[in-house]
Amino acid sequence: MEEKIILLVEDNPDDVALTIRAFEKNRIKNRIIVTEDGVEALDYIFRRGKFENRDLKELPAVVLLDLKLPKLDGFEVLKAIRENELTKFLPVVILTSSKEEQDIVKGYKNGANSYIRKPVEFEKFFNVIQTLGLYWLILNEPPNVFKNL
Repeated sequence: MEEKIILLVEDNPDDVALTIRAFEKNRIKNRIIVTEDGVEALDYIFRRGKFENRDLKELPAVVLLDLKLPKLDGFEVLKAIRENELTKFLPVVILTSSKEEQDIVKGYKNGANSYIRKPVEFEKFFNVIQTLGLYWLILNEPPNVFKNL
């Protein structure tokens, strides 16, 4: 079985460490690629810049996308993913601290598959990551378009 990659798009080092720790604590061993801004995320996804030699098969199984990012915000990243024929079905989960109704609506309107607000308490965050990993990495069936890359 092919390894499923998680792309974590997050600029806050504390949130990156917390997310990785929650995955490890939940025994989710998938490789996690971390990008720190919207431009770097799109470079990874579309094989540009320092990622131009990335293997085509290393498209993430799921993108965990923060909204408040430097250079290009999460909404712009999501829009670019959805506009591209190769990535328009790529699962994107907005994982953010924002609980603004306008952000939730805009996220879904722009094609997010899910919107999850990061809990502040580690135990609750741990449970969110456990559920997220179970669903998107094990239960979810992606379209065949990803299997043929």
